[in-house]
Amino acid sequence: MARYHGKSGGVYGSTTGAGVAAPLASLSKWSLSMATDKVETTSFNDPNKTYVQGLKDVKGTFSGFWDNADDSLFDGADSADGVRLYLYPATSYQQAYFYGPAWLDASIDVDVNGAVTVTGNFVANGAWGRKP
Repeated sequence: MARYHGKSGGVYGSTTGAGVAAPLASLSKWSLSMATDKVETTSFNDPNKTYVQGLKDVKGTFSGFWDNADDSLFDGADSADGVRLYLYPATSYQQAYFYGPAWLDASIDVDVNGAVTVTGNFVANGAWGRKP
């Protein structure tokens, strides 16, 4: 089992639900949550609280730097049928990734004392999976 530095992470995305995914330029961070819904089912005389598990709530964030040569992030946010995302913890080990269709939001932040940055959020637009 190997460990990896985050410097080789990556986000690939399409600009439409049927498009081909390509690296999203100048991103430097991503996160993914696959938390599940939980509903309390505690009854009288139970020794502790109990729960049943529901569906996964797949969502995440990403951030990086604005690149005037790549508008795919904002094109994807404008897509009427969503995008396809592939999230790599390490592009140097491309056998491991998370993937699925998503709805995308994108933002840009311009600061007189800093670099122009972009951020975004995504939520699942269908079934997600992971490899391996």
